[in-house]
Amino acid sequence: MSEDSPGGPLAGLRVLDISTVVAAPFAATLLADYGAEVIKAELPGAGDSLRSFPPFKDGKSLWWKVANRGKRMIELDLRTPEGAEIFRRMLPDLDVVIENFRPGTLERWGLGPDALLAINPSLVLLRVTGFGQDGPAANRPGFARLFEAMSGLTHMTGEPDRPPMHAGHPMGDSIGGVFGALAVTTALLSVRADPQRRGQVVDLSLTEAMFRLLDFQTIGYDQLGKVIERTGNRNQYSAPADVYPTADGRYISLAGSTQATFRANLAAIGREDLDDDPRFCGNAERVENVEAIDAIFRAWFAAHSQEEAIARFREAGGTLAPILSIDQIFEDPQYRAREAIVPVPDDDFGMVKMQAPVPRFSRTPARAGRAAGRLGRDTEEVLAPYRAKD
Repeated sequence: MSEDSPGGPLAGLRVLDISTVVAAPFAATLLADYGAEVIKAELPGAGDSLRSFPPFKDGKSLWWKVANRGKRMIELDLRTPEGAEIFRRMLPDLDVVIENFRPGTLERWGLGPDALLAINPSLVLLRVTGFGQDGPAANRPGFARLFEAMSGLTHMTGEPDRPPMHAGHPMGDSIGGVFGALAVTTALLSVRADPQRRGQVVDLSLTEAMFRLLDFQTIGYDQLGKVIERTGNRNQYSAPADVYPTADGRYISLAGSTQATFRANLAAIGREDLDDDPRFCGNAERVENVEAIDAIFRAWFAAHSQEEAIARFREAGGTLAPILSIDQIFEDPQYRAREAIVPVPDDDFGMVKMQAPVPRFSRTPARAGRAAGRLGRDTEEVLAPYRAKD
């Protein structure tokens, strides 16, 4: 077993990742985290455009290194007769192919699903696009901000008197990658259960993946005609739940929708008397009277430091957390105890630190593979068995 194929629950699975940028490659990287052997194919000379994304160290993209960790790196141009033929020869040895070209691209190259499944009937082909393989938007270019905007998420994010806001990270891509990895493993279970071991095509729309996350907006509109609007950091379905500045200029986030957690939070700020207030006797009542209850907690946090607030709430069994920056995460005792940040070997910098695989497996533990390296690093080793013999 190579260092690019760590042990884990998917050990023995072989995946070819011919996708680019974030969402589809992230799906493949999750499979690598869980033990699959993942081969990352890039265009010769050009490579994946994620290699040009910051942050950089010594001209090397650090994002690239984590986004494609644990993969073997090859150069392969499917647009050429030679590259397409090598791809066809590889197919019988593959369990999964992951691609994110615009709909119809593989078909134009003579490598559409019918052609691939004819060679390997057990193959799972994950096709990741912004809007799906069909429909009027199918051929539009896709980016995470577009998925987020069209899903309804961006509309409900931000302050009520300000424009909608995106998160500071392309969440639409990352969430799509999680759906992609889940879909692949689900499809593989179907292959195993099928007496004929038939594979299938998985059509993943990243817009629909984002849309699926927002459970209550669809049924709320269907049944009530309700459009979810922006409420800033205030929670839409429980109260009090917001981001509060503390006396030392830091911030905490408060949660808690049950009556038990509300009582604990009241105890933390010394206001147990409010438990008998009919305005706050249940979560629905607190949401209805959010301004009143929020003002009480806001005033208390403004008079106490973040450290004092954390201590009081922990003592009372309350439900808050400090808003951590990455430097604080590195020092946080829970992250440290769980070893959620792990060292990973890297071709350029020796060792680099990344997030550990999630979740934990008791019998077949996963591990983070080697950081993504130079273009074509493993081409000769991987493709030698598939090249035409002179």
